[in-house]
Amino acid sequence: MKLLKDLLYGVPLTERMGSTQVAVSKICFDSREVVKDALFIAVNGTQVDGHDYIPKAIELGAAAVVCEEIPENANQKASFIAAKDSSLALALIAANFYDQPSEKLQLVGITGTNGKTTTATLLYDLFTALGSKAGLLSTVKVCVGKEEHPATHTTPDPVQINHYLDLMVKAGCRYCFMEASSHGIVQNRTAGLHFTGAVFTNISHDHLDYHGNFENYIKAKKKLFDELPKSAFMLTNADDRHGNTMALHSKAKVYRYALKNDADYKGRILEHQLNGMLVRLGQQEVWSKLIGDFNAYNLLAIYSVALLLERDALQVATAISSLKSVAGRFQYIQKNELTTIVDYAHTPDALENVLKTIASIRSKNEKVITVVGCGGNRDATKRPKMAAIAAEMSDQVILTSDNPRFEDPDAIIDEMETGVEMHLSHKVLKITDRKQAIRTAIQLGQSKDLILIAGKGHETYQEIKGERHPFDDLAIARETLDQKYSD
Repeated sequence: MKLLKDLLYGVPLTERMGSTQVAVSKICFDSREVVKDALFIAVNGTQVDGHDYIPKAIELGAAAVVCEEIPENANQKASFIAAKDSSLALALIAANFYDQPSEKLQLVGITGTNGKTTTATLLYDLFTALGSKAGLLSTVKVCVGKEEHPATHTTPDPVQINHYLDLMVKAGCRYCFMEASSHGIVQNRTAGLHFTGAVFTNISHDHLDYHGNFENYIKAKKKLFDELPKSAFMLTNADDRHGNTMALHSKAKVYRYALKNDADYKGRILEHQLNGMLVRLGQQEVWSKLIGDFNAYNLLAIYSVALLLERDALQVATAISSLKSVAGRFQYIQKNELTTIVDYAHTPDALENVLKTIASIRSKNEKVITVVGCGGNRDATKRPKMAAIAAEMSDQVILTSDNPRFEDPDAIIDEMETGVEMHLSHKVLKITDRKQAIRTAIQLGQSKDLILIAGKGHETYQEIKGERHPFDDLAIARETLDQKYSD
């Protein structure tokens, strides 16, 4: 139990009705989770307004309510607090409820269009390999030391974040590596957290359905760095054309990493093969099981962060050489010299990077077959771009369903097809059923060919009309290969 007055510390308030000396058993912003003596925070979300559920929260036993405007007929059974921004209030109150756990950890946030999950996960794996107890908050999973929890969002809500950070502190973790999505940043999910440092990977076309335009998307990412304290470090990708923009106005100490431009931390790819690559990270040469320019950036980023957190360069390089690829990020299976690659690439930039990597390791005699779709009820402007890139950089393309959600998958595929140049249209097949599309690609593949299954990566479901159906690209690919080459 915490006193309401203590939970409100640091929260910008405008009005109060009732006592702040009441004891609070739980904080929640979903009225369905309210219990006796809970504090209900009414947040105006993207789909529902929490203010509409204040009466229900009080009926269920809420001792106090935080909202942006106290209702005229406010129930006298509860204390009411008006805040300037209830989403910000939620984040600050959550941090207070769990006694500011982020201040007891070295918390590093990672944001960018591509590479967030890989960078955060590799940092967690790296520090674990170095013998440090660490935590991870990512799209794929949440880790408290070696204990895993399922992930529901790229950036969880503030209550979940602080709950997990508190568990990490209690488990003896020294570090936490956390993905910070643009949605999460603008919705104040990262507010109230004390970051030791933050990393910018890159920025390209994505989430314009939510942010409205690219300028707003940049501002959303930049907000994380603008709010860093002077004591923090900021690590930015100097090869991304928006890398320096992200650093403007940040109070943190700025460092840069790059493969091409001048930077504090320089890297270089020395050798590239399907089973790995030789890279120079600073003064260290490292053989990594990961491949591709995008992974060279990821490895350079984690090397830089480790040095900024005062780890030994040689020990870091040695540990990096043992790291494996992250689930759904350029995971590949080989059978009878037919290679099938599963990757989360779901933006034009990410798809182009993966196909460039494939181009760099092929001998030009084999075919590249790409299976790709686009999610429903998301940024539709990237659909033709994704298909155009696939057709330009592959020998055969199968346009298929991704997570159609509440849209017609055939209509999404038709939108994608509009991006394919007429002279490349002969390369394109349309197979709506994703399982059949994967099976067809593998059946078309011959020895030494490379098949890319893009868009879903680590996901083990397909979202259709509000329901998640079991679906795993990697499992289907493995099963199909086994059937194709069975005796």
